[in-house]
Amino acid sequence: MKCLILAAGYATRLYPLTENFPKPLLDVRGKTILDWLLDDLATADAIDEYLVVTNHRFAPHFAAWAKNHRLPITVVDDGTETNETRLGAVRDMQYAIEREKLDDDLLILAGDNILDFSLAAFLRYAREKQTSCTMRYWEPDEQKLRRSGVSEVDRDELLLSLEEKPEQPKSHWCTPPFYFYTREDVRKIPLAIADGCGTDAPGSLVAWMCRHSTLHSMQMPGNRYDIGNLESYRAVQQHYAGITQKEETV
Repeated sequence: MKCLILAAGYATRLYPLTENFPKPLLDVRGKTILDWLLDDLATADAIDEYLVVTNHRFAPHFAAWAKNHRLPITVVDDGTETNETRLGAVRDMQYAIEREKLDDDLLILAGDNILDFSLAAFLRYAREKQTSCTMRYWEPDEQKLRRSGVSEVDRDELLLSLEEKPEQPKSHWCTPPFYFYTREDVRKIPLAIADGCGTDAPGSLVAWMCRHSTLHSMQMPGNRYDIGNLESYRAVQQHYAGITQKEETV
């Protein structure tokens, strides 16, 4: 299995921190955001290569970070240099798949989230279901739902639909940017793009796949900290600083 990390955004809401530096490499409790994800995934012993798809402006930062990393990491530069010319998440997926000739099951992650649970549980879930899979969590706030990918799921956890930023949410299930695609479904991505699938948000591909494949949705077993702006970044830093202080007093 390969792991593809989406890191080609320009994080304009985090300026000035990210004006010349990639958000996934920001520090949280002495580690980069991305290392929190990768260190966890390494414990699952299921991934044989990690690929980070990024833009041309931030590619040197990721290359320097990956150079001495203990994990096998390939940095893929999508060639874009501005937020206005970015490819979008789904085209970045396809670009990396074609450039690196990937033909394998694929775990796809946004590189700007921190989790308080292990993704190993998600990989076990995907193996059990033997289908492409997403995760979901319950969001009571309708305003937040309108800014998210909202899923419909049946009693057997079959994913029925996903809609990005709906005006009228059909459920309270949010879908975070963590996806497992089988090799067979990875091969469908060019068809999805040709068929008019939205390419900016990664959930748009899931929405298309719901109509052309079988997917399941695992309820998220913990919390996700989405670092989208300066306020949320400071909140995560304070949260982990509090954990550190508690550990030091034990």
